[in-house]
Amino acid sequence: MAERGERDENLGADGRTLRTVAGRVEALLARMTLEEKVGQLHQGHNLGDADADDIRLGRVGSAIVASSATAGNDRQEQVRAQALNRLQQVAVKESRLGIPLLFARDVIHGHRTVAPIPLGQAASWSPEHVRRCAEVAAREARADGITWVFTPMLDIARDGRWGRIAEGFGEDPYLAARLAKAAVRGYQGDDLGDGEHVAACAKHFVGYGAVEGGRDYNTLEISAYTLQNVHLPPFRAAVGAGVASVMSAFCDLNGLPVAASPGLLRRSLRDDLGFEGVLVTDWEGVLELTRHGVAGDGEEAARQAFLAGNDVDMVSGLYREHLPELIRSGRVPPERLDEAVRRVLTLKFRLGLFERPYADEGEAARAHFTPEHRATTLDLARRSPVLLQNRGDLLPLGAGTRVGVFGVAATWREQLFGTWTLDGEAGDVPTLLEAVRKVHPGPHEVWHTANIDEALDWARHTDVVIVALGETPTRSGEDHSVASLDLPAGQPETLEALHALGVRVVTVVFSGRPLVLTRVVRASEAVLLAWHPGVCGGEAVAEILYGLVNPSGHLPASLPRQTGQLPAHYNFKPTGRPLATFPQAYRLSDELDSPLFPFGFGLSYTRFAYSDLRVDTEVPLGQPVRVTVAVKNVGELAGETVAQLYLRDVVASRTRPVRELRGFERVALEPDACRQVAFTLMADDLSFYDETGTPVLEPGEFLVWVGEDSSATLEGSFRLLAEGPGEG
Repeated sequence: MAERGERDENLGADGRTLRTVAGRVEALLARMTLEEKVGQLHQGHNLGDADADDIRLGRVGSAIVASSATAGNDRQEQVRAQALNRLQQVAVKESRLGIPLLFARDVIHGHRTVAPIPLGQAASWSPEHVRRCAEVAAREARADGITWVFTPMLDIARDGRWGRIAEGFGEDPYLAARLAKAAVRGYQGDDLGDGEHVAACAKHFVGYGAVEGGRDYNTLEISAYTLQNVHLPPFRAAVGAGVASVMSAFCDLNGLPVAASPGLLRRSLRDDLGFEGVLVTDWEGVLELTRHGVAGDGEEAARQAFLAGNDVDMVSGLYREHLPELIRSGRVPPERLDEAVRRVLTLKFRLGLFERPYADEGEAARAHFTPEHRATTLDLARRSPVLLQNRGDLLPLGAGTRVGVFGVAATWREQLFGTWTLDGEAGDVPTLLEAVRKVHPGPHEVWHTANIDEALDWARHTDVVIVALGETPTRSGEDHSVASLDLPAGQPETLEALHALGVRVVTVVFSGRPLVLTRVVRASEAVLLAWHPGVCGGEAVAEILYGLVNPSGHLPASLPRQTGQLPAHYNFKPTGRPLATFPQAYRLSDELDSPLFPFGFGLSYTRFAYSDLRVDTEVPLGQPVRVTVAVKNVGELAGETVAQLYLRDVVASRTRPVRELRGFERVALEPDACRQVAFTLMADDLSFYDETGTPVLEPGEFLVWVGEDSSATLEGSFRLLAEGPGEG
């Protein structure tokens, strides 16, 4: 084993060649006692001076810097490099082998510089901007001594009642997969050991987003076919991008908790997807096997979870308590222990922790909330809001307009962060009111009141009232499911009272989920869905309202007309009585079948026309299919749209969705400018997975639509040929 502090000069793509890392890992592994090996698999939380003896004895391998299982809804103490360095010094200088600690944190959508919530990031439909903001978060977290972040969350969620929909990329597997790849690359960069990037963690493997009734922690039933085609694609993408770790879900899937499922964790994740990194449980995921009722005690829970494939036990302590005896008694093979420890040590070497275990205690002051980081975050925040309605082209607002700002969210600061914001500072956040006053061109002043009686009186003397509504982060996120997707009590009524006066209303909605906005749309001339937009959110929204930025966000999840309409996702199955051909086959008798706004929807201050769709008509099986379309800006302002390609496999050996997103591209155009947008559909885009995870590519007819959302009507078709033209 190399001595502590000795640098490895044989550097590879990730900071050290795999051969060098493997050799050092094996040398270290050979020197470890059984208890020291098990210690590497124990993750504590909020470690302090009281834990120094455990660290000194090699009984701790990593620590999550969080106070509780639901830290995303609590105000957390900010992480400090100095405190982590004190703990690291005990591990490096005072333990027998000097193995450094991994420090982990839920850096879900930014560290000190807080970006929009992931659902809002998905509304940008911009993998590049998602990557850049992940890179900012990584750099800031690493400056504080964090080397492992428990993000991105890749759960596909189609029930907005589930609070954790805020943490993911929405309802569509293809969009989520593209953004998963971008996020992993942003967090991890090209070299985990460069001191500016961190190990990412794809979570929660797998299916957690489909919990029954949208109730957090609930049970779920997912067929193998649906699991393969809906819930696994984002994880395939993350693994393909080299994600360093994966977190197992703690929910019960098809009668077996995921944390105890070798079929999912070893066969599906390891064997089928090819994941080679560290697999960590969710908070107390091992202990929860006893609560699920599949393990009678902690020892059996530890055995099941470990043999299922979980390498690291987050917080429960059951590995540390029971694995040594399980190994000695032969109930767990020692090879499995070495396998898990090998992965943890490899990650520590890749992160460069043996060479540089300590964080520079002055780096946070240089790296946090820099003008460059703020500019990157603002750039994404400008692309996330979705313009849902703009009757009479009321927006953008101009000079000479008498404007009032009203509503519960008009003066929000910290609330604009959204859920899972552990290190943002409220003082960094301009309120929407402040931002509007900053960009308002005058000559009239912008009035504001928090009193409804005054608002009703003053509103009659204005041209436009900007009404800021929404839900606070305390109503979204983990363990914050809701029964109704309507706005909180009193908000729709306030809006309707203003509208009844004949006042022109612009409503800005801040939320962590796809809300039901039916009453909002009826009582507003314009509606902007801003999500929880982060530290720059107030500024970005104000710029959009006044036309300094042309809105370009598109929905990553369908907006239902009412809660009872769920599920409302666009990529449903045709059934034996499709809506298009059996008009009487309404899914609901008291509501329209269509969502209020479809997946992919988003307006602009200009208009775009799609035409000249060209598709390769006959293509041999396995060859790429080329699709081109002309996109023209037919409005009067420069703007961006998202050209979206949807596909339908008309006849297949399994039922296929009526439409599936299979390509998208952001297109920026000046007025009257036109651009040819080209898509290339590869075998992966044209195939699906059977129940075993085997890709299936079949000949036959496919329909293609290209447009601005999932209801696009510009249609083409092509046929995949079993044999090439002229053969057979």
